[in-house]
Amino acid sequence: MKFAYSASGPGGKTEAGEIDGGDIVEAIEGLRRKGLVVSKITPAASRGGFVRRRMGRGRMLRNLAMFTRQLYVLTSTGTTLVDALRSLERQSRDRAWREVVGEVRDKVERGVPLSEAMSQHPQCFDAVCRSLISAGESGGGLDKMLDRVAMLSRKQLQLRTAIIGAMTYPVLLIFIAMGVLALMLVFVLPRFAGLFESMNVPLPATTQFLMDLSAFLQAWWWAVGIGVVVAGVGAKFWAATQSGRAVVHKAVLYAPVAGRLVRSLQIARIIRVLGVLVAGRVPLLQSLGLARLSAGNLLYAKLMANAEAAVIGGSTISSVLAESDLVEPSLCEAIRSGEKSGEMASLLLSMADFLDEENEVMVRSLTSILEPMILIVLGAVVGLVAMSMFLPMFDMTSMTQRR
Repeated sequence: MKFAYSASGPGGKTEAGEIDGGDIVEAIEGLRRKGLVVSKITPAASRGGFVRRRMGRGRMLRNLAMFTRQLYVLTSTGTTLVDALRSLERQSRDRAWREVVGEVRDKVERGVPLSEAMSQHPQCFDAVCRSLISAGESGGGLDKMLDRVAMLSRKQLQLRTAIIGAMTYPVLLIFIAMGVLALMLVFVLPRFAGLFESMNVPLPATTQFLMDLSAFLQAWWWAVGIGVVVAGVGAKFWAATQSGRAVVHKAVLYAPVAGRLVRSLQIARIIRVLGVLVAGRVPLLQSLGLARLSAGNLLYAKLMANAEAAVIGGSTISSVLAESDLVEPSLCEAIRSGEKSGEMASLLLSMADFLDEENEVMVRSLTSILEPMILIVLGAVVGLVAMSMFLPMFDMTSMTQRR
């Protein structure tokens, strides 16, 4: 564990830096042997969160998948762990990730287990990854566990890439639609205001509404901008609270169209994590706890907590899942069969593969429906604005002809 310190050296010179130690007493003793008098010492902030902010979730998963896959290949061919880590550190092109690998390699060189070295960067190596590595170290199958971690990371990365790729075009269309509407309200409609006043004819209700809206945006655009920013920041802070997260997570799961897809994505992720952990011979209770931590949704986390309580009480996982509407009955029956046959791990991984394939099809189908719907709505909005602008002119032409 690293500690940040401030100390006085020989001659009263102030020195600051970091030192490794099992605990704060060991760190202070190490500094004392160097002839330093400690004035302040605290646990050093982990670089994991900083690295994650610099790289983002996608790059983090990509680096983790490549790192564990290459480490598996090197260790399975007889390369020592330290040499393998040193090689991966040298060839990493991502500077932030190279720093993390370097710190892990440094600790392993000092005799620290790989899982414990990874625990110094919890944002880079999550609890599932560390538990599998720890199980591999204790059971003598580190290379196999590295392969499992690499497989799990690749699956998560593939699913993330598929969803982002499918949603890019619809999101782009939505922003274009909002931009076109804003431009028409702020720049195009005001040019018609003087014309309508000179015509001196009653305006249709839609035209009058658009003109009033345009005038409001021109006069109070700064207030609208501030309101949007304040509402966005307020919503973000509210969603970060426990009550806000509960409302958002429940709303997402039971949304009219996308709710079924979100539930399927969540359960696929949970059973894959659980399957990988059980296959890695991680104890069932610990596997359920890690699956709960990786759920990402409060309702599914609560469901996994109920499954933990059931297993402690001597019941089965399937009995708890069958009582919830968050899990499909067919999946509950499959898990019940796996519990009876003792083939829980392989069955969970097979179900996760099936659900991932089905989810990719659902994402493509949803986006294929969403894209034309957005185009239709965009066309209808632009058409409504255009008709609202030209209706007074048509009325004026008709009145002139009658006269």
